Amino acid sequence: MPHQDHPPWILDNRRALGDRIRDCRMRQNLTQDQLAEIAEVSRDTIQRIEGGQNDAKVSFLWKIAKALDVSLADLVRE
Repeated sequence: MPHQDHPPWILDNRRALGDRIRDCRMRQNLTQDQLAEIAEVSRDTIQRIEGGQNDAKVSFLWKIAKALDVSLADLVRE
């Protein structure tokens, strides 16, 4: 499958999602390592999602939302 560039609004929403996750994590005084451990994902996954570097798997977002005790809808809202 050929690589396709995402439109700017996708990239903006991906960065906004990362910002919301980072904000929730920091409000709970968690490091990326701590969140990764609680959510049972790698720290690299947390880092990439927070940085908006690539698309996040829904399964990872469910785990992160549960670890942060927020709804998935709150994380992905526009």
